[in-house]
Formats: sequence, structure tokens, C-alpha cells
Amino acid sequence: MSRRYDCADAGDRATGLREAASAIRRGEIVVLPTDTLYGVGADAFSPEAVAALLAAKGRGRNMPSPVLVGSPTTLHGLVTDFSEQAWELVDAFWPGGLTLVAKHQPSLRWDLGETRGTVAVRMPLHPVAIELLNTTGPLAVSSANRTGGPSPATCDEAQEQLGDAISVYLDGGRADHATASSIVDVTGKVPVLLRAGAISAEQLREVVPDLEAGS
Repeated sequence: MSRRYDCADAGDRATGLREAASAIRRGEIVVLPTDTLYGVGADAFSPEAVAALLAAKGRGRNMPSPVLVGSPTTLHGLVTDFSEQAWELVDAFWPGGLTLVAKHQPSLRWDLGETRGTVAVRMPLHPVAIELLNTTGPLAVSSANRTGGPSPATCDEAQEQLGDAISVYLDGGRADHATASSIVDVTGKVPVLLRAGAISAEQLREVVPDLEAGS
């Protein structure tokens, strides 16, 4: 049976965050608000939890889960060969609607799907998400919908699609942007825009003028 907490209420928020963190530690999955869309989250370092996340979405391993972090400093333990341009993008747009695809540290013991040695990572601009992330550490988080279903801007929309596959729902109201994050690949010498979203190509090029458009 899923539990749902209204994060507009201080008491409910504190209880919900505590319950969500406990559920994550048990290898269960939770729904959390972010600044872009609602996300479904699991312990990034638990292959079983990540598999449960992918199963709840009806998503294959060929579509690996991104990772959310609560602070830019967390990147030091997660990624390698992170360029100066990548750090400039972090400085300009984190926390916010920018996901960066980077090479992950080869020593990390995680299984997010078929990542080919990379990880898609973002720091969300949402106080509830950041508070949870700072308690749990990095989470595998994907949009809280069934694959092919509508993108969830509210907790109701997420719950309608994912139902009792979720242990805890954190209701943070309507997502500010209700638009997916932009994705930039920073694994090569020149950043490549893989998906335009919450942050436009023009905004990105103000920071990295040589940004290329993905094919």
C-alpha cells in the first residue's frame, strides 16, 4: 500500500521525507517532486532497486536511468574527465533543468542499465528533492510515468500511472516548469546538445558557444 504526504504541510513534509529515505534504504522506490517533472527514484547503488524502477515504468535496460544529486560537489565522486566547459555549465545552470552526460568513475559499483560507461546527472531546483537527496545520497531518478505515458506535472498524474508500485509519494504541488530537462553530452571535447528542454540552446551557448546540436 502506497503512502502519500503533502509537502505543503510542515509536519507531513518532515514525516514524508523520513519515510521516503527509509523506503530508499530498504531498496524500495518513491515519487518525488522536481523543478521539471515528478520523478520516480531509487537508490542509485542498488541494482535491485534500479531494476524495480525500470519495471515500474515498463522501461528496458537500453534506456538507463539518470541520477540526481543534492550538491555539485557530489560530482567529484561520480564522474571522471569532467571538462572545464562541463563545470561552467554546472556553475551556470545547477541547480536547474540541465542534465549532463559524463563518463562515470570506473570504480563505481552501480548498474543503471546499459550506460556504456556514462551517467546522466542533474541537480534539481526543488527544496523537497534536494532535502531528500542530501539524506539519501545520489538517486536514480526518471520521470514518474509509464514509458510512453504523459509526463507527470503533478503527484496525482504520477500516482495514476504508477499506482502501488511506489512505496512513498511526496506531493510538492505542480511542477514549476512541467518540461523535461535539457541534456548535454560532455564526454567529448565539444559539448553536444542531445535534447532541448527546460534550458534553450541559446541559453546554453551563452556559456559554451561551441555547443553542437546532436544528430
